Amino acid sequence: MHKYQGKWRPIKITTIAVTLLNPTLTFAASCCGGGSSSGLTLPKTATAMIDLSINQEIYNGFWLADGTRAEDPPGSDLKQFRFNTGFAYRLADNWQTSIVMPYTWNRNKYSGTERNTHGLGDTSISLLYEAFDDITCVWKVRKLSDLKPSIYWGASLTLPTGTSPYDDVSDNFDITGRGFYRVDGTLHVEKTIYPFTAAVTFSHGVHIKRPVNKENGNYVEPYNKQLGNRTSITTAASYTHFMESLDTLTATVSYNYLTEEKSTIDGVKDSASGFKKNSITTALAWANSDNQWILKLSWNHSIDRDNWGENFPITDVFTTGVSYVFQ
Repeated sequence: MHKYQGKWRPIKITTIAVTLLNPTLTFAASCCGGGSSSGLTLPKTATAMIDLSINQEIYNGFWLADGTRAEDPPGSDLKQFRFNTGFAYRLADNWQTSIVMPYTWNRNKYSGTERNTHGLGDTSISLLYEAFDDITCVWKVRKLSDLKPSIYWGASLTLPTGTSPYDDVSDNFDITGRGFYRVDGTLHVEKTIYPFTAAVTFSHGVHIKRPVNKENGNYVEPYNKQLGNRTSITTAASYTHFMESLDTLTATVSYNYLTEEKSTIDGVKDSASGFKKNSITTALAWANSDNQWILKLSWNHSIDRDNWGENFPITDVFTTGVSYVFQ
C-alpha cells in the first residue's frame, strides 16, 4: 500500500459532501419555462436568469466502504448551510452559459469536537448547447414530430475556489471545497406533453491531477493526486397544474445515482477512496403566468439503507430558491 493511502475516512468525507454534489450542471426549467426542474438552465425564449437558493444539509450517519450503514458517534450534530448565487445568459439562439457560486457555513459537533466555520465553495462555469430550434412542449400529440424531445449537450468546469484539505486548515471541519479542477460532460433529454414532463440526465466528470505538499495545514512529502472519474444519472417526472390566473404549480420526483471511482496517488489507487450514493428528490415550484418569477422548494433524501451507498454520508438536503427570468 502506498504510504498516503487510507487517509480519508467517513467523517472527513462528511465535511466535504456538498462539494461532491454541488455545484453541477443542472436544469432549472423545461424549454418552455416554469419550474419542472431545480437547476440553472434558461428557457428557450429567455435571455438571462438570476437564481438564488439556500440549502440546509443534515447528516444522519454514513455508509461504510462495503455498503453497510453506520451511525455517527452519540451527540454528533453535523449540518451545513449554503447560499448559492447563479446567473445564466444566452449567448446565441441555441447556446447559453451559466455560473454558480456557493458560500458555505459548517456547523459541526463530532466526537467531542465543535466547530463553526464558513467560506466560499467551489465555483462551476457551464456551457450548454440546445440541439433543437423550436419549443418542443405540446398539449397533444397530433403528428410524429410532436414527440420530438428537447436535447441539451453541456460542458462544465468546476474551479477549486473553496477551502480544501490541501490549504492552511486546522482540520477537515474547515473544508468548503475539494481542491481539484473537474471537467464534466452532460446530456439532458426531456419531453413535455402537458401536464406531464419526463427527463433523464447523464453526466461524466474527470478531475485534473494536481501536486500535493500540504494536508490539513501540515507540509508532507510531495506527491501527485487525482480524484476518480465521476458519473451521475438522474431520471425525473413532473406534473404541472395550471391555475385560473395561468400561474403554474409543478411537482417533480427524481432519482439520482452518483458514483466516483477510486483516487490515485502517484498512480497507485487509494483503497479508501471512491464512493456511491443513491438519492430521491421531491420538489415543488411556482411560476407566474409569464414564467418570469419562479419559487422553488425541494428535499433531497439519501436512501437510508444498507447497500444504497458506499463510503459516503447519509444526508437530507432542504432547498429554498427563487429565480428571475429576463425575457
